[in-house]
Amino acid sequence: MKTNKQKIILFGASGMVGAAVLSECLNEPSVREVLSVGRRECGMNHPKLKELLVPDLFELEGFSNKLKGFDACFFTVGVSAAGLSEAEYAKYNHDLPVKVAKLLLKLNKNMSFCYVSGGGTDSTEKGPVMWARVKGRTENELMKMRFKSAVMFRLGALQPLKGFKSRTRLYRVMYDVLGPILPMMGKLFPGWVLTPRSLGQAMIRAARGESSKAILEPKDIHELGRGNT
Repeated sequence: MKTNKQKIILFGASGMVGAAVLSECLNEPSVREVLSVGRRECGMNHPKLKELLVPDLFELEGFSNKLKGFDACFFTVGVSAAGLSEAEYAKYNHDLPVKVAKLLLKLNKNMSFCYVSGGGTDSTEKGPVMWARVKGRTENELMKMRFKSAVMFRLGALQPLKGFKSRTRLYRVMYDVLGPILPMMGKLFPGWVLTPRSLGQAMIRAARGESSKAILEPKDIHELGRGNT
């Protein structure tokens, strides 16, 4: 199937998930341009890649002229719930993605939006787990917006991009311990431990409208990343 080459905005490219997705986008022939938007440089160089450094992502309106003409947004920004109140956690895992999505939809009427959520997210918004409630509220609001398609990626475990080190101490320690066995776990449990390629390909395909589901659990992400819908 022939498709027009995509122009993608990626939020969070300096993080572990964003770096994995960016790497796959840059290697994918059907993607012609990626604009990385964030507070810091992503650390990659490529002819397809452009960067927009924004001191405060909550003040993105001032950069509107640079955010037009895109086909899809991949939003991978988020913070850990450790030590945060619900209001503090919601600021970055609900308020920010929803605000960004509203602005981008206003600027790009035919845009697709892919949001990285998490396995165990609570769609009812009423469960006992704080982070799951917040992420569920975010998912629900994004899916109500008039995007060409809005797909929620409930990510489980991810093999980090080779050489990548998370800035979050908890994740860094966890991956230092689990890193050596993640490739083996990925082969044994491909529906749970994803590779950068499977996640990136799943997002690219979802943005093209190739996902039959609006909410993708880890196994669904794996299948879509392989080209199965």
